[in-house]
Amino acid sequence: MNKANVIIIGSGISALQLAKSLRCDLNVIILTKSNVYNSNSFFAQGGVAAAIGKEDHPNKHYLDTLEAGRFHNDPVAVEKLTQEGPALINSLIAEGCSFDKGLDGELSLGMEGAHSDHRIVHSGGDATGRNLIQFMTANVNQNITIMENIFVFDLLMDEHDGRCIGVKGKYPDGRTVIFLGDHIVIATGGCGQLYNYTSNAATVTGDGIALAYKAGAEITDMEFIQFHPTLLHIDGDAVGLISEAVRGEGGRLVTKEGKSIMNSIHPLGDLAPRHIVSQTIYHYLENEERVFLDISSVQRFEERFPTITALCEQHGINIKKGLLPVVPGSHFLMGGIKTDLLGRSSLEGLYAIGEVACTGIHGANRLASNSLLEGLFIGKKLAEWINSTPIRNSVSLKSIKQSEIRMSIAKLLPLPSIIQKSMMENAGIMRTKNGLSRQKEWLESFHINKYLEADFAELSIEEIEMVFMLITAWLVTDSALKRTESRGGHFRQDYPCENDRDWLRKQIIQCRKTEKDDKHEQIETAIAT
Repeated sequence: MNKANVIIIGSGISALQLAKSLRCDLNVIILTKSNVYNSNSFFAQGGVAAAIGKEDHPNKHYLDTLEAGRFHNDPVAVEKLTQEGPALINSLIAEGCSFDKGLDGELSLGMEGAHSDHRIVHSGGDATGRNLIQFMTANVNQNITIMENIFVFDLLMDEHDGRCIGVKGKYPDGRTVIFLGDHIVIATGGCGQLYNYTSNAATVTGDGIALAYKAGAEITDMEFIQFHPTLLHIDGDAVGLISEAVRGEGGRLVTKEGKSIMNSIHPLGDLAPRHIVSQTIYHYLENEERVFLDISSVQRFEERFPTITALCEQHGINIKKGLLPVVPGSHFLMGGIKTDLLGRSSLEGLYAIGEVACTGIHGANRLASNSLLEGLFIGKKLAEWINSTPIRNSVSLKSIKQSEIRMSIAKLLPLPSIIQKSMMENAGIMRTKNGLSRQKEWLESFHINKYLEADFAELSIEEIEMVFMLITAWLVTDSALKRTESRGGHFRQDYPCENDRDWLRKQIIQCRKTEKDDKHEQIETAIAT
C-alpha cells in the first residue's frame, strides 16, 4: 500500500501541469497505464490556441469557441479559458519552454479550422505535444513520483461519507497494488479507441470514464465525439493523424480527379468546423469515392510538418506527388466526467481534468487546438485549489467500501476490434435511431450491470479494459439515442437539424443509482439545462 496527498491517474498535459503547479510539500504520485510518453498529449501535432497575436483578442477566440461548439458551451467557462490563454503561453515561455518563431523573432502563429485569426502556437513544427511533454517531464519536482505500467482498475470509496480515498491498480504481471490519497485525480484521456478509425493512442480506451461511472460519479455529453477529418488511410486502415494545420497552410480536400469537395459546403471551405468536414468526407466514402488531401500548394511541407512527412515515408506515400489519402476517425471526446472549472466531480475527493472531464468549455464540438490549452488551464486551476486546502492524511483501509461480487473470468466479452467496428457502424459519424437502438441492445447483452457491481481483482488487464470499453460505449450510445437532434459532433440522420427549442444548452447526465435506490434500475439518465 502507498499513500500520497495527491494521486493522479494519467500522464498527459493536464496531469503534468497539475503536478508541477502543486506545492512542493505535497506528496504527489502519477500513475500511468503505459509509459509517460504514450498519451494523446504527447502525439498532439497541432498546437495551443491562444489570442496572443497583435491583431487578435481573447473575445474573438471566445466567439470562435462558442461557434465551433454550436453554443452548447458554458459561456463563463469559455470566457475564463480564452482570457487566460495568452498568460499560460507566456508563463511557459518564461519557464524555458520553446515555441516556433519567425524571422522577426516573434511567435509563429498558425491558422486552423473555425478560427477567425492566426493564433495557433507551435513547437517543433508539428511536434508541439511531444515538446511540451518532454519539457514538463524534464522539470519534474522532487515531490513527484511517476509510476509507469500500472493499470488503475478501481476507485476506493469511504463507506461512511462516500468520499473517494484511493485506487487499485495492476502491474503487467497481475500483481495488485493499492494507493490511498487525499485527492484522487483522473486524467486518463478520452475514449478514441472505441472506434476502428482513430487518431488516439492505443491506451485511450475510456478507462477513466468507466471508473468514475462505476463509482457513482456524474457523466455528461457523451454523445459529442469529434471525428477528425484527416487520418492517413492506407490499405483500409487509419495509420496516423494529418494535422488540421496542413489545411491551415493551404492543403485542400479533393477527389481523385482533383475536384474540391468543401468549397460548396461551407463558407470556410476546407477550414470548416471538423464535424462538417468529417461528414462530407464520410459521404464520399459511402459512395465508394476516395478523398485526398492535396498538399501541392503547401510551402516547405517537409520542414513545416516533419512528423507527418516521416509518417508518409513510413507507409510508402510519396509526398512529392502531393496527394495524401485520408479518412475521418475518432479524435476527441467533448463529454466525460462532469466537473466544475476546478476539476471537481460530483463525488467528494474525486477530480477529473483534461479530455476525460467535461467542463463545458468545448460544447458540442472542440475548436481546433483548444485541448492542450484546456489541459494547461484546468491543471493550473485545480493545483491552486488543492494548494489552498489543508492536508488531511486521514484515509485508512478500514473504511473502504468492499464489493462482494467476484468476477473470475470474462469468457463472453467481445474482442476490442468487434466493439470498435460496431461502434463505427452504429454510433459513429452518421447515426440513426435504428442503428443506435441495435447497438445499445447488443452492448446490454453482455450484462454491463453485473460488471458495475463487480470486483475486478481476478480479471486480467485485457479483460478489464474490454469491460471498460463496453461501459463507455454504452454511455456514448445511450446519450446519442436520447439526443433527438444534430449538433456538433453528434449527427443524427433522422434528426439532421439543430433543435434549439428542445435541446439548446441541455445536457444528458448519466449516473448510477446508489444502493438505496431501486436495484432493478441501475442506470439513471437526466436532462439538465
